[in-house]
Amino acid sequence: MKITNNFSLEEFTYSRTAIEHALNNVPGYRETVALKSLVVNLLQPLRDCLNAPIAITSGYRSPDVNLLVGGVPSSQHTKGEAADCYTAEGPEHLLSVLLASGLAFDQAIVYRRKCFLHLSFREGFNRGRVLYK
Repeated sequence: MKITNNFSLEEFTYSRTAIEHALNNVPGYRETVALKSLVVNLLQPLRDCLNAPIAITSGYRSPDVNLLVGGVPSSQHTKGEAADCYTAEGPEHLLSVLLASGLAFDQAIVYRRKCFLHLSFREGFNRGRVLYK
């Protein structure tokens, strides 16, 4: 199911961990609404600013999948509010484009060693918090 021109729901629900452990990683109604909001309000506009693909390495995670991958119990991934993003230019470049864009976001966490940027968006108040790990 297409969410926008460049993103589909399937790329936010695919999980190798879920497949390997025969776990259901299908979001509920609230999580699907949150994923769509994340894409429409943050990821698609960011991709448009970047003018290059953004690969999603991890999107929605069911609580069981989140536990297996070592995510914190309160992870925004379990709420459909977060995605880990990869671009060929690297996470710092994607962060610089995000900050220059003025787009609202809740958290942007640069994972230098793993070479991705965790991005989150939630309806209502977004903190605009930037972290480095």
